[in-house]
Amino acid sequence: MKEEWVILQNEEFVQKLVYVAGKDGVSVNEPMANHTSFKIGGPADIMTYPGNSNQLVNIVKECVKSNIPYMVMGNGTNLLVSDKGIRGVVIKIYDNLAAFKVDNDTIELEAGMLVSKASKLALEYSLTGLEFAEGIPGTVGGAVTMNAGAYIGEMCMVVHQTEYMDGEGNIITITGDEHCFSYRSSIIQKSKGIVLKTRLKLQKGDSVNIKEKMDEFNFKRRDKQPLEWPSAGSVFKRPQGYFVGKLIDDCGLRGYGIGGAQISDKHSGFIINRGGATCSDVLALIKHIQTTVDERFGVQLEPELRIIGDFN
Repeated sequence: MKEEWVILQNEEFVQKLVYVAGKDGVSVNEPMANHTSFKIGGPADIMTYPGNSNQLVNIVKECVKSNIPYMVMGNGTNLLVSDKGIRGVVIKIYDNLAAFKVDNDTIELEAGMLVSKASKLALEYSLTGLEFAEGIPGTVGGAVTMNAGAYIGEMCMVVHQTEYMDGEGNIITITGDEHCFSYRSSIIQKSKGIVLKTRLKLQKGDSVNIKEKMDEFNFKRRDKQPLEWPSAGSVFKRPQGYFVGKLIDDCGLRGYGIGGAQISDKHSGFIINRGGATCSDVLALIKHIQTTVDERFGVQLEPELRIIGDFN
């Protein structure tokens, strides 16, 4: 019997999730292609949509008690999901956990708020320091977890304190250097924690200047990135001393494709879904890029996007 049906036939477990999240907060065999910016991915056995932090904590505890695998996702903007989907429970945090509080130069945000909305919120209160985040498409929780950044900024520059949940449902609060931020990483990511809320420390600024910076970054993003196509953003982390796009260009790979997946003509650091691309297409293209760049320049490219799901 397939593992996914073992989970779905566990009616008692499914009913526990419904009790926690409500009937509308649980769906089965949910296509992940509908929940990722890549528009790729088979079905998740179960998807839940917690309406608040307490529901999120209780869903995780139910999964742990029943020994059911689970993962948390935000807006799905950096995910590549297997064509076979995801076994277990996917917990989607987006908009349903997006409350905020502003206190002088500090903004407290729940994990489900979009980072782009957070930057507009900072503008509304004439707070500077978050302009770089205007073009980041993911949620605050994901951005803090992976220390997301763009142009001149990273989340580590503004995050003051974070409340997150560990794999057993314990709530932990960390401040400042306890985040152990590094390039596209944090202690939360390394410990597979789940951000519940974070506090950003910003500075009072001039709203006109803040808006000008945000508009500048938005223009650069629209001008240089293939936003008209489904993708998962930058595919690879930047290797020290190199630019990924130039490495790929210098290998003559701009525009190269496998199946429905193609290296963008606009920015070689992006792989786009030209239509009907599968996870297998994208993985084959990633492997081809890695092999070619390594053979040509001796540089090992490491994926920045998260590759998840059932690959058995």
